[in-house]
Amino acid sequence: MATVSISRHIERRQFPRFVVEPMYTPVAARVEGGADGEDAPFDLEGHAYDISEGGARFELDRAVAPGTAIAMRVFLPGIGERDEGRSVLVYASVIWSEDTDEAGPYRTAAVFTHFARAGDRDRLLRHFAGGRYRMAA
Repeated sequence: MATVSISRHIERRQFPRFVVEPMYTPVAARVEGGADGEDAPFDLEGHAYDISEGGARFELDRAVAPGTAIAMRVFLPGIGERDEGRSVLVYASVIWSEDTDEAGPYRTAAVFTHFARAGDRDRLLRHFAGGRYRMAA
């Protein structure tokens, strides 16, 4: 009699994630809700590890608490090196952050709440459709 193996893994993610090269995928972020609003500087810097249409896993030079609303610029290779007009700009909510008892960088994950500018979502999806990235496990 043959046995059947049933996988108990349930994929909870709504969108496929793609692995990016951290050294070539810088991010800049700012905490939202301050008095400066849209004019606040993107004063947190780091690198992305993986990204999807719905969120990202990245590191920042300072810790950001889960539940914090952030704005984040993602500079994908080939879109424009640190060119703000060519980056992907998203608003997100931090869902987890590494233990903040040690010095950074701090690995963090955020779910995107919305894309900030017309065309940012499409630019991100076109970038992944090019086939240069592998899907994350």
